[in-house]
Amino acid sequence: MADNRLAHEFAAYAGWRKTLGDAIGDFRHWLDAQELNDSQTRQRINHLLERLREDKLNVAFIAEFSRGKSELINAIFFADYGQRVLPSSAGRTTMCPTELLYDSSRPACLQLLPIETRATAATTSEYKRYPDEWKVLEFDVNSGDSLAEVFKEVSATRRVSLEEAERYGLYDPANADHSIGLNSDGTIDVPCWRYAMINFPHPLLEQGLVILDTPGLNAIGTEPELTLNMLPNAHAVLFILAADTGVTKSEIDVWRQYISGTRWNQKGRLAILNKIDGLWDELKDEDEIRKELLKQVNTSAELLGLDAAQILPISAQKALLAKVNGDDALLARSRLPELEKALTEELIPSKKEIVRDNTLHEVEDLVASARMILQARLQGLAEQLDELKGLRGKNEDVVDHMMTKVKVDKENFEKGLQRFQALRSIFSRQTNQLFTLLGMQALRELVVTTRETMIAANFTKGIRSAMDGFFADIKDKLVKSDKQIEEIKTMMDAMYEKLAKEHGLRKNDAPSFSTMRYQAEVAKLERAYKEQFNTTLNMIAYEKMTLTSRFFETLASRVIHVYETANHDVESWLKAVIAPMESQVREHQLQLRRRLESIKRIYKATGTLEDRIDELEEMERSIQAQEHEVETMLQHIRNALNADAGVSQGRAMVA
Repeated sequence: MADNRLAHEFAAYAGWRKTLGDAIGDFRHWLDAQELNDSQTRQRINHLLERLREDKLNVAFIAEFSRGKSELINAIFFADYGQRVLPSSAGRTTMCPTELLYDSSRPACLQLLPIETRATAATTSEYKRYPDEWKVLEFDVNSGDSLAEVFKEVSATRRVSLEEAERYGLYDPANADHSIGLNSDGTIDVPCWRYAMINFPHPLLEQGLVILDTPGLNAIGTEPELTLNMLPNAHAVLFILAADTGVTKSEIDVWRQYISGTRWNQKGRLAILNKIDGLWDELKDEDEIRKELLKQVNTSAELLGLDAAQILPISAQKALLAKVNGDDALLARSRLPELEKALTEELIPSKKEIVRDNTLHEVEDLVASARMILQARLQGLAEQLDELKGLRGKNEDVVDHMMTKVKVDKENFEKGLQRFQALRSIFSRQTNQLFTLLGMQALRELVVTTRETMIAANFTKGIRSAMDGFFADIKDKLVKSDKQIEEIKTMMDAMYEKLAKEHGLRKNDAPSFSTMRYQAEVAKLERAYKEQFNTTLNMIAYEKMTLTSRFFETLASRVIHVYETANHDVESWLKAVIAPMESQVREHQLQLRRRLESIKRIYKATGTLEDRIDELEEMERSIQAQEHEVETMLQHIRNALNADAGVSQGRAMVA
């Protein structure tokens, strides 16, 4: 069946990651064996390997109610069970955002976050750190009935008062649409759960696929974490429409505001025209049906600003039926294989390209550091050999003079070390200043202060002013951080040049770094805030506590995440700035000591001169062989990076 292709391609991608990880692991072992691996290098390699192991591919399914979203997930991922696993029927089925993933450290289960948590300021991401807050329902992965029974819970609702629904942000008395859902006793039905996570050992989930199933377009507005975190970070978003109705106004609004690449500059956005079997009219011939479908595709593409090739018409229900019954003809007519083909040929290769580029850059930097150490060792050996060969046939006075010269070089270098230690002190002071600007504690204090100001504000203007001040403070710190980074780089460049002139060390330019990437991320979040909440209309539409406790907390958590990433990247950059200098200083100090020891030995026993020259020449050949080996290791990793992870990836690479 065609679904095997998607599993095959994803398994091939997971295998590619493992092969790449093995090649990097071999490089780490080689560095250890050659005594080229210091703690900083080892930490960088371990982080790289962990990133490969934890690599995830996130796919979000978004649709209005009754568009067949859950049925599509069933057809793609759960057809082997011979029945519907996720609830899929007329009306609302998935009532809360549902994440399908696999964590081998946990049993197969459904984790449910109570709807009452919406009355708190904490985001769902924060609640994920506290498993006791979730209700856990385990299930039998070998029983389709067990799965279906447990998964029904994501559809559960309960009746609450309007005041309680309003406290959860699920009822707005000013919204006429909300009033339609009122029960005769004045209550309203709300979901039992705020968020659900299904831990399931499906082959694709085991290999790093994560599926996000959203509960209709209204949830996108009521759960800001979807709009500020999950959707922007999804590698692919599948927007499911109905083939008979096409694109509605509400769907256009949601698409343009939250999903289209224009806002977040993301790729991998596809629109799915589901339920094409509704157009299979027995009174029309196939050509008429095809023309009608093509018209819907072109109209949808125009309204959403997509190419027609990004609109994929399917019938999820017929595809599931075809897979369950082994009906290849019906499966082909459902056109689901074309969607699976798009996922395998577009999503996986683009994700692979990101991993490839990031990994290659890191590995090349590590190899450059190893080369530098080997070259420093060769340079030290060459100097020793020149000195010792110059002693052939010389008398004791010449040897004594040479030893005195090396002692002077050693003393001069030790004076230089004092300057280096002074530099380390300045470097440490400037680093502390940099982390003061990027400090996590100061950021969290700013979040608390802004939240309190917003809660205390009596008018929309006060809330807007607090938010504007929050972003102004964040941006100011990032701009000042850039200036501090430039000061550090200028200082290190000058020190590299000084060491090169005075002691013959290799002159390196400190790598460049900028906070522009984080400034851009913050600018996106600020733009989202202004688009969504910085107009009088929207500020009135949202009750003040709802704004402060949900939108701001989610937005603040995203800013905190940006800062955490910036802190990690700055730490890595600072190590990359100072580590080559430390390595060169350490190697030069070692070579000076060896030069002095060699001459001392020759001074005491002239017969050892030729033996020592032979020994050094052998060491020189060994290091030259290591230089060749490090290039071989790099090529080994490049081969792993460029290996095809399946047929579709191979085509993407050639393209």
